[in-house]
Parts: sequence; structure tokens; C-alpha cells
Amino acid sequence: MGFTPLAGTRAPVRVWTDPYTIEAQAARQLRNIGALPWVHGVAVMPDVHFGKGATVGSVIAMRQAVSPAAVGVDIGCGMSAVRTSLTAVDLPDDLASLRSAIEAAIPVGFAMREDAVDPRRIRGLEQAGWDDFWRRFGTLDRKVAQLQTRAQRQLGTLGGGNHFIEVCLEQGGPDDGRVWLMLHSGSRNIGKELAERHMAVARGLPHNTDLPDRDLAVFLAGTPEMEAYRRDLWWAQEYARRNRAVMLALLCQVVREAFPRVGYDEAISCHHNYVAEESYDGVDVLVTRKGAIRAGRGDLGIIPGSMGTGSYVVRGKGNPDAYCSASHGAGRRMSRGQAKRTYSTEDLAAQTAGVECRKDAGVVDEIPGAYKDISQVMAQQDDLVEVVAHLKQVVCVKG
Repeated sequence: MGFTPLAGTRAPVRVWTDPYTIEAQAARQLRNIGALPWVHGVAVMPDVHFGKGATVGSVIAMRQAVSPAAVGVDIGCGMSAVRTSLTAVDLPDDLASLRSAIEAAIPVGFAMREDAVDPRRIRGLEQAGWDDFWRRFGTLDRKVAQLQTRAQRQLGTLGGGNHFIEVCLEQGGPDDGRVWLMLHSGSRNIGKELAERHMAVARGLPHNTDLPDRDLAVFLAGTPEMEAYRRDLWWAQEYARRNRAVMLALLCQVVREAFPRVGYDEAISCHHNYVAEESYDGVDVLVTRKGAIRAGRGDLGIIPGSMGTGSYVVRGKGNPDAYCSASHGAGRRMSRGQAKRTYSTEDLAAQTAGVECRKDAGVVDEIPGAYKDISQVMAQQDDLVEVVAHLKQVVCVKG
């Protein structure tokens, strides 16, 4: 499709959807971001929608600065997936017991583990670096020091909202019917606590007093506030990655117990709320992706739709105009509150027909109708990624 420039901004803001379809609040946010003096440029993904401070579905390249709101509160949130050797014919007609086994192995919603994860007891889990990882907790913002036990007990848990675990079937191609395992989660409460503390610090810094939106407050390179944020940010991004790795290993074990001869390919994992040091146009920048994945040439990524519409495994094309990025999903087209007012549990059951999942009032806000059309989102970014596999869920676990 290619991009359309957003008019009226100091830095270039390139949009991978029709700018006239962007909600007014989100368009205002994008213009505010494009006005910041530190911004090198912005790429706007087709799943764009309004968010706190910075728009969800925005990729912001900054020179010598970073805005914690441009990362979001769920630092390191992202996706993991693995293709199995199973096919649709291996699965039973009734998938309720498989869903129950997943829910028994992986706490969801606000639930925590009774004891911290012992990596040595989880088959297939990366064993390196755990002691050093937890040792570094003591270097984080002192205000979260009392949260270590909670962070340990939440590692390997899903959370709620739009987080999910799925069993999917590949659609079309030579591997039609192949079973994939997929999940979406982030840094749980500890990432949120760290993000909110740093966002509050940034809002109080003198250079942020005249911003069009105080939630866009930035840290500047070479300052103690920036160093403190980056220290906590890198740790929280690693927490999110390890959290998904634990859950994926446990999910693989659940499936292995049901199907002892199952085999697994190499897993795919990608953040979509994070910061990376990259270079574009000969300029070193800090790139924040809030609701966007890295799509460098050859990079594998995962773009989910909703709990009834399926997902895509993609390979990046390395488009520098988009700062080598792509969307993180379908993106919401209505708020959670609006979804609850608009849809009923009967609508949810109809829109998730054929999927073994919750169909109660507690997840109506996640109904497929509350999200944009994932096929249209994919069509709008065909210059950013190519499709490797189209997946359709048959089991969806939500918190």
C-alpha cells in the first residue's frame, strides 16, 4: 500500500492507513508527537488507535531522548508462537479438556503462582542467566523493592485484558491444518509499576513543562533520569521475554502430555511495546514501538487479530520508511466500555463460533467486533511484511 504523510507536523509522520479514518483523538496525539523537538520521525501502523500519551500503533524515532509513554505501561508486551508436528486430524472433536489443562498449568487474570518458577523444573526452558536476572532486581527503582516476591510469583502467568493463549490451525498452503501454539503477554504488574514511576518523574522535569501533552514527557540522554529509566526498561523487557518463554514451555508440556509424540519447531518471539537502539538516515536514534513489531528484512513476527478471527506469522521486508516496523495486531476500533454497551454474550458466542473459549460477560470487551478487520490491516502493510502463515484459533484461553 505504501504510506501517506500526515500534514501539519514538524517531523515526518508517515501513515500506513487512510489518515481520514484515524480517530480525532489519535490524530491529535500524532501531531503532538510530530511537534516534539527530539523526534526524527514517526511511522503510523494500520492498527493505530488512541492511547495514553502516545498512540497505540506508533513507531517513534527520537534523537538523544525517549518518552516512556511511547513505550506504554506493559513494557515488553509481545507474542510468542511455535509450530508443532500435529495436524488438525490429531486433535479431538471436543477441545474443552485441552483448554482446561492449559488453564490449570498457566495462571490467568489476576492469579499468581504459589511459588516462584524454578527454571530447572520446566522442560525446554532456556536455563541461562536466571540468577543474574533476579540479582539485578536489586538495582531497580527503590520504590519497587518490596515487589520482588510478587514479580517472582507472576512470572509465567498470563494476565488479563487482551492477553491470550491459543491453539491454532494453519490455513492454506502445503501445511494446511498444521497445529501452532501461540500466546500474548508482557511484563505483568512489575512492568506497569516501573513504567508509571518513570512517567511521573518525566512529567516533573523542567524541559517538559511546555509540551503540548505532558504525558509525552521525555528523558534526555546523558541525564541520571534517562539512565535510571533505561536500566529499569531493559530489565522489564527481559522479564516480559522470560515470562512468555516460561508460559510457552509450559504450554508445550501440556500438549506433549496429551500427544506424547508431538514435535516442535524453533519458537518465534517478538516484543511490541519496547525500545531499541537503531540507525536510520545515518542518524542513531532510540526507536519506541508501542503496538508495533520490528519487521527488519527477514525478521519473523506475529500479528494477531482477535479471539475469533485468526492471526498471521510474517517476515519483515525491512522498509526504512516505517523504521523497519509493522503492526502488532488488528487494533481496537472501539473502547472496552463501548464494546460492553454494544455487544451481548449472545453476540460473543456467535462471533467465536467454532472456538473453544470463554463466552461469558467477563470477556465481551474482547469480542472480535471490537477490533478492526485484520485482513484489511494486513493488506495495508503489504510493503512492510510478507505472510508466512495464516492461522485460525480453535482454542483461546483468556484471563
